[in-house]
Amino acid sequence: MTEMLHRSDAETAQDPFPVLGMDAVVFAVGNARQAAHWYSTAFGFRCTAYSGPETGNRDTVSYVLESGEARFVVTSPLHPDHPLAAHIAEHGDGVVDLAIAVPDARAGYAYTTGHGATGLDEPADMRDDHGTVVRSAIATYGQTRHSLVDRHDYAGPYLPGYAARGPLAPAPAKPWITSIDHCVGNVELGKMDAWVEFYQRVMGFTNMREFVGGDIATEYSALMSKVVADGTRKVKFPINEPAIAKKKSQIDEYLEFYRGPGVQHIALATDDIVRTVRAMRDAGVEFLNTPDSYYDTLGQWVGETRVPVETLRELKILADRDEDGYLLQIFTKPVQDRPTVFFEIIERHGSQGFGLGNFKALFEAIEREQEARGNL
Repeated sequence: MTEMLHRSDAETAQDPFPVLGMDAVVFAVGNARQAAHWYSTAFGFRCTAYSGPETGNRDTVSYVLESGEARFVVTSPLHPDHPLAAHIAEHGDGVVDLAIAVPDARAGYAYTTGHGATGLDEPADMRDDHGTVVRSAIATYGQTRHSLVDRHDYAGPYLPGYAARGPLAPAPAKPWITSIDHCVGNVELGKMDAWVEFYQRVMGFTNMREFVGGDIATEYSALMSKVVADGTRKVKFPINEPAIAKKKSQIDEYLEFYRGPGVQHIALATDDIVRTVRAMRDAGVEFLNTPDSYYDTLGQWVGETRVPVETLRELKILADRDEDGYLLQIFTKPVQDRPTVFFEIIERHGSQGFGLGNFKALFEAIEREQEARGNL
């Protein structure tokens, strides 16, 4: 994994809860070996570390997958009475931890719990021959947690208890994915503002964007969304809730099948969305379809982009522009049997937005999939 972004001492001193970026997205899955192979072959991640019986772990099996600065960890329980087994039975495969890299996991834990966060794991040193990792954890929406990870004194492959291992599949010569752009959570109706306030109070995050009313709505369904982020915009968490409408929204469908609040999608940054989408399609990833009519007038309002409109049309990639620049984006279909977790692939050129101009087209594409599943 490439070296994590660092902050200056001055920046850290001015921020009561400084962060370095996303450390890892941790998934609980029914079969970690198969999930690791899927993310290797279909997303171009490299397997870099492993924990399981061979490394002294008798309870779970975990594979660490990396691409650029993005890191996934997929974990499965080895016994039916393990807590993760009950979690997977209730929620299906999903995200259990949005781990955040911090310069000081002890100070971060003290600040967050001192401002009302529920502590899950008190700060603890994890040591092996590669050094020391300090890790703590707090609770957020649903059964999701934020581990706070300080690894500045550690040179191992991931954490103590993990051994380095080689790729599960041939890795691309150049990573398709460069980093984690943002992580989106779905919460119940009426709970969005409470969780936005949680991130403001507990982590000092600020509102970055807000989408309400007709911003994300069609004839049949709607949602509300607010985006919170740290001051450097390295960690961005959009929070969605359903809005009252004629039919069931994508958020309602998620909450029904995930059995509560949780992480809806992970946006993965790329520096070449055309190459990445072609490769992922060839590997079997299914993306949402966008009607050709979307592209008939795209050039008139989005202007010139690095990728010609006809290529965007061919690959069904969306484009949006704001005062800072433009972005290109596309969304996968859910990547497991339950219609819950999916992914976004995004290429930014100045824009720090989230594709407001595409929300209607995206929402209609999701509704078509919901209707096919009988869930609209």
